[in-house]
Amino acid sequence: MSPDRTPRAPRQRPQRIVAELGRPETPQETFERKAAASKRHRDNQTFTNLAAAVIVCLAVVLVMVLVVLRPDPAPQDPIDVAAAAGSAEATVDVELVAPGLPEGWAANAAELRTGSGQVLTWYAGYVTPEQQFLSVTQAIDANPTWLAQAIRDAPETGERTVDGIAWTEHDQRGVDGAGNLAYVLTAEVGASTVIVAGTAGDVELDAFVEAVSEQLAAG
Repeated sequence: MSPDRTPRAPRQRPQRIVAELGRPETPQETFERKAAASKRHRDNQTFTNLAAAVIVCLAVVLVMVLVVLRPDPAPQDPIDVAAAAGSAEATVDVELVAPGLPEGWAANAAELRTGSGQVLTWYAGYVTPEQQFLSVTQAIDANPTWLAQAIRDAPETGERTVDGIAWTEHDQRGVDGAGNLAYVLTAEVGASTVIVAGTAGDVELDAFVEAVSEQLAAG
């Protein structure tokens, strides 16, 4: 028969010796030590999360700055309306309007266009010295339907004659949504239907109409 074996008692983990005290730590000290370690871990984790959030926010701000604060585009070369009109006249049978304007006026468009009903038009747009907008549109062999569409049926409000050119006035400066048709003048000169339109005040508007009328009268 094998000798009786007495069951061994389970091993107990040796108690942690506190160096400062030279003795094993008490259960309360063990609890406090683990609680302090847990708090340090949480604090470190919070700091890490906060740092990550700050980095993400900075990255978003950087992207917005790069997208929104783009350098201003280079200014466009000035458009020579008279030269453009001279080139375009080779394809039409009338003299195209290219008003002579003083310094401070800047043309932003000058071109032939084919509009509704296949009506051929010459268009020149300007930014005034007061940063307003004025344009002249010259349609060749247009009809009343084309004109009504071009000025969006703006009602007649009066008449005026400049350099012998009879203009019909369509004043919509108090109408919401009139936009670049806030003030319109229309005239029939030979085979051309001419429209002056824009947002400028009376002084700039009168100067522009006089320049257009002078050329139309001379032609």
